[in-house]
Amino acid sequence: MYEVFVNESPMILTNKRPKDANGNLFSLEGDSIMEAISLLSKKKIKEAYFYHPDEDKTLSLFKHKIPVVVAGGGFVINKKGKVLFIYRNNKWDLPKGKVDKGESIENAAIREVEEETGVKNLKIERFLKTTYHIFKRNGEFRLKETHWFVMTTEYTGKLIAEKSEGIKKVKWKGRRKTKKALKKSYHNIKILFEDWP
Repeated sequence: MYEVFVNESPMILTNKRPKDANGNLFSLEGDSIMEAISLLSKKKIKEAYFYHPDEDKTLSLFKHKIPVVVAGGGFVINKKGKVLFIYRNNKWDLPKGKVDKGESIENAAIREVEEETGVKNLKIERFLKTTYHIFKRNGEFRLKETHWFVMTTEYTGKLIAEKSEGIKKVKWKGRRKTKKALKKSYHNIKILFEDWP
């Protein structure tokens, strides 16, 4: 199963027929995907389901119908076990950004964390998860596919918010403050903390 978020409302791509889709079961053919995105973005429905017996095909068919922007992001942990957050658009988020042409996703993730936060000496420990959400650019809906990596750093220097990207604050947060921040965050970010030890 894959979840693609439209303004925090999920589109569920599944290989199991939903028993209770409340009439919100859409086809992966024609304009159904755009119709579902439109209904979710206007809050006319709370969720949308897309079914295909082959789960991987569900995602590839979905991605075939909408422009995809690939991004890399960092779940960055410092020596004290604190996680690096950015504050943008009145939400706590994690640093991430678009992969440039010819760049690997891992290099993009490190570059974006450095640019958005000022943190240096980043080391990727492992791949964490891929999240999906819909956004609008130049009047057109696009799918952002973000590949997240757990990173560590010994960096203790100044945190510098990338103002040109609308970032207002950059903070290291321990467990208590992370819990509080996640109440003012996105569903895709909360998902990343599900397996946080």
